[in-house]
Amino acid sequence: MLNKELKQTIQRAYSQFLEQQSLKPRYGQKLMIAEIAKSLAAVQVDDEGNRESDPAVCAVEAGTGTGKTVAYAVAAIPIAQYSEKTLIVSTATVALQEQIVLKDLPQIRQQSGLSFNFCLAKGRGRYVCLTKLDHQVQSADDMQSTVELFAEVGYKVDLDNSKQPIFQDMLNRLATGKWDGDRDNWLQPVDDEVWRAVTTDHHQCTNRRCEFFNQCAFFKAREALGKVDVVVTNHDLVLADLALGGGAVLPAPKDAIYIFDEGHHLPDKAVNHFSHGARIKATGQWLDSLAKQLSKWLQQHALPGEIGRLMEKAGLLAPELQKLLDESYQLLAQLLTQQTANNQASSGYQKNKPTAGSQQQELTINYRFPMGVIPELLKTQAEQLKQQFSQLTDVLDQVAELLKEAIDGKLTGVDKQEAEQWYPLVGVHLTRSMANLALWQSYAATDPTTSPPWARWLVGIDIGGRLEVEIASSPILAAETLRQSLWNRAHAAVITSATLTALGTFDRFRMRAGIPKNSATLVVPSPFDYATAGQLVVPAMKSGPKDQQGHTEEIIQQLPALVSKYSGNLVLFASRKQMLAVYYGLAEKDRRLVMMQGDLAKHEIIKRHKQAIDKKQPSVIFGLASFAEGIDLPGEYCQHVIIAKIPFATPDDPIESALAEWIENQGRNAFMEITIPDAAVKLVQACGRLLRTEADHGQVTLLDRRLVTQRYGAMLLNSLPPFMRVIE
Repeated sequence: MLNKELKQTIQRAYSQFLEQQSLKPRYGQKLMIAEIAKSLAAVQVDDEGNRESDPAVCAVEAGTGTGKTVAYAVAAIPIAQYSEKTLIVSTATVALQEQIVLKDLPQIRQQSGLSFNFCLAKGRGRYVCLTKLDHQVQSADDMQSTVELFAEVGYKVDLDNSKQPIFQDMLNRLATGKWDGDRDNWLQPVDDEVWRAVTTDHHQCTNRRCEFFNQCAFFKAREALGKVDVVVTNHDLVLADLALGGGAVLPAPKDAIYIFDEGHHLPDKAVNHFSHGARIKATGQWLDSLAKQLSKWLQQHALPGEIGRLMEKAGLLAPELQKLLDESYQLLAQLLTQQTANNQASSGYQKNKPTAGSQQQELTINYRFPMGVIPELLKTQAEQLKQQFSQLTDVLDQVAELLKEAIDGKLTGVDKQEAEQWYPLVGVHLTRSMANLALWQSYAATDPTTSPPWARWLVGIDIGGRLEVEIASSPILAAETLRQSLWNRAHAAVITSATLTALGTFDRFRMRAGIPKNSATLVVPSPFDYATAGQLVVPAMKSGPKDQQGHTEEIIQQLPALVSKYSGNLVLFASRKQMLAVYYGLAEKDRRLVMMQGDLAKHEIIKRHKQAIDKKQPSVIFGLASFAEGIDLPGEYCQHVIIAKIPFATPDDPIESALAEWIENQGRNAFMEITIPDAAVKLVQACGRLLRTEADHGQVTLLDRRLVTQRYGAMLLNSLPPFMRVIE
């Protein structure tokens, strides 16, 4: 129950915030605060404060202008503090993360009267590793042995003297307290190649055994997580923490209340997180380098007892695995060749021409196993590979543990410095072995008949006349994973986004996210007056998207007049192919106004676009799906959103194709259950780029007549914001 004290605290905080900001209460924001507070306060706990009631999940759809961050912060922070739980606010994008940490939470703390502290949680890869940084500033002679070791496993340690100044500068700034070791807080953007040389991962880190542990930027940041009321992080880190059992980096789920902002991304993030893939020939080359490296180590060092025996065993397992992979390669290459010859599109075959800018990959051949069922011969080989990789993983894990003992000085016969040098290299091998084990486990497994099957597929890549085979697998839904690892374990959770519903219901999100049936759901009305502020125009057109060439030519003809109506234009395409065709089909004078995704970094395009508008010059952005959400261009920066066609999912996506196949196999209609709702969500997201504040106005133009000519068009049209409609 929401007791009187908590209710008064929340009401007082909200009223004070509005007063300090000189704002009026927003009806939708008040509804959101009330629903979140009611849901979180309803959690029943035992004497130790652990939830004993059913999983507590609340999903709130609230559009732009609602003030979601204020709503969930004002409602959840007092309840989290009262319950002695940590509030974890998770986002999908860095931009929103930064806004919450740098702007929203400081403002709420200052102006609401609530007393709380907060911090930003990032993965280990965002922090410098002092051990690696120290190695980088050593002389080339001192580093030569490390260079050779890392080179043998495909990890380049660059001793280019031109990069030494930045490494030295990093070390100096750490020592003087002018830098905290966070990549995002460095003076300027750090090149990926430079950063890889000075960061680490879970399996390469020696943790408390490291001589720099007390100065470690990652562990300092991690220690702070237990001392704050609110932790701001991202969906990927939450999922990674859950995969490690929960509580490995972030607070344990039972001690946390989660807020998933941009929550519509969570199901897809979870699917990607639990996907697996490997290239067969590349894996064989890695195993060959592993065998050679272990042989070299054993020749150069008389390693005693168990560690020597284990290294020798790993060296023998590697060539056995290579042989098995060679046999699998022959079978998989044969499957791909058959698909090329038979051209069986109904079986999931897809032949792709090279993309613009592709130099190495001349041709790809994709094949998805129908219903995820693989041939018995491949399943037999997958079982053997699973067993062998399981052995290799176990052996490398034991070697890593013994090296830890050597670092602690508890293993005789192994030099501490050598152990410190070898440990991260063994970690590299262990990580790769574990990834391959997970892949082949997913191929050896038999999917339960009561659950969705896994998607399993092959990609054949012609690289300079040589066929490389990539084998991959993925769950097609993350519902059960999220249900077991998150919803059932968390003290409570709130999911919010502008696009949680599709076609007016939460059914799509329930299916993909697995939220409990009794979850509280709410759609908050937007404060925008859509009918007055904007209009949706569907122009008269002779061609539809099925006539690709005719549709593209008609867009080229209409676009110059369309973009001349407003200074700030955003043109969204469903495919790169059509975007490029339209761009190069425009006259030179029209192309000069356009900045196209892929030519510049996203942030640079937005910066230049704003600069042009500020100078009263027209500007047009050409973008794909990533420009259809998360882009904030208020006012004159975007007064016209032009959508080339209804953004249906690409038919060759193996995961979505497998999901549709599974639904059809149950006698259901995948087009109506998956394709249409997904397109509806994407259309709403695209239209959401137009109005960012209550003062904005403009036009959405959809160059796809199917919205008014097809039976499903009315469903899509009615799911869009209630703009004034102009159907030509």
